Amino acid sequence: MNSARINIAGLLSCALLSGATVSRAQNADVKPGVKGGPVTTGPVPIIKQLTNSAPMRVLFVGNSYLYYNDSLHNHVRRMAIGFHPEREQELAYKSATIGGSALSHHNLDSHLEPGKLGIDEPFELVILQGGSSAALSPARRAAFTAKAIEFDKKIRTTGAETALYMIHAYVRPHPRFEPDMLRKVEDMYVTTANQIGALVIPVGLAFEEAYRQKPELALHKTFDGTHPDMLGTYLAACVVYASIYGASPVGSTYDYFGQVSKEDALFLQTVARDTVQRFQARTATGATN
Repeated sequence: MNSARINIAGLLSCALLSGATVSRAQNADVKPGVKGGPVTTGPVPIIKQLTNSAPMRVLFVGNSYLYYNDSLHNHVRRMAIGFHPEREQELAYKSATIGGSALSHHNLDSHLEPGKLGIDEPFELVILQGGSSAALSPARRAAFTAKAIEFDKKIRTTGAETALYMIHAYVRPHPRFEPDMLRKVEDMYVTTANQIGALVIPVGLAFEEAYRQKPELALHKTFDGTHPDMLGTYLAACVVYASIYGASPVGSTYDYFGQVSKEDALFLQTVARDTVQRFQARTATGATN
C-alpha cells in the first residue's frame, strides 16, 4: 500500500508538561470558541476548491500534528477508499514529518523528486502544515509566509497544487495558551494562501466549532494541550477530505477499526462538512453565500 510515512525526527520534540493533566470537564473552561454561534466571519479565502477535484497522489508535509494517532494521511486515505473502493490502488498518500518542525526544516526538493518516496509519478497535491507557534510572532509569521511562497513555486513546477493546513490552537495546560490564538492562525494561513493562490484546509476552525458544540470532547491530548487526540485527528481527516475532494464526509463508515464511536464519527463528520461549507462561503462583506 502507498500509505507509508517518513517520521524524520522519530522522537517528539515537544517536552511533556510534568503533572499537567486536565479532565474533560475542566477542559470545557479553557478551550477557545465555546461561546456564541459558529464563526462565519473572518479573512476570506480566494481559492474555494482545487483545480484537480480528485487528486490521487497526495503528499503531507508537516510535524507531529500530522503523525500523531497513526498519521493523518492514513485516515484520510482510508476514508477516501471507503467512499470510492475502486480507487484504492490509485490513492497514493505519503507523509513527510519532523517533530516540532517549521516548514523551513523540510527538504522539499527531495520530497518532490519522483521515486524518492516510493511513488514514481509526481504528486498531484502537496499539503503544507507549519509550526504550532508560527502565527504568534511577526518574525515567525514572516518566515512561514516566505517559506510557503518558496515551496509553492517548487510544487507548481512539478505540476502539483498546494494546500495549506490551518492548524488548531493550543488549549490549557499549554503554557502559551491564549483565547484568541486561532484568530492569528486563521489570518496567517488565509492571507498566505491568498498570496500564492492555494486552498486552505480549515482544521483549526473545525476544532473551534466542535468545542463550541461539545466542550467536553477530548480533541487535544490532555497532558500537553497541543497535540491532537484520536478524535482530533479524526476530525482533521474529515476536514481534509471535505476540502480537497469537495465532498461531504458525512456518511463515512470509517471508524478507525472500531476506535471511534458511531456517535462521535457522525458528529465530527457533520462539524467538518459544515465548517468547510461556511469557510468557503465567506464573502468580503462578512456574509455567507
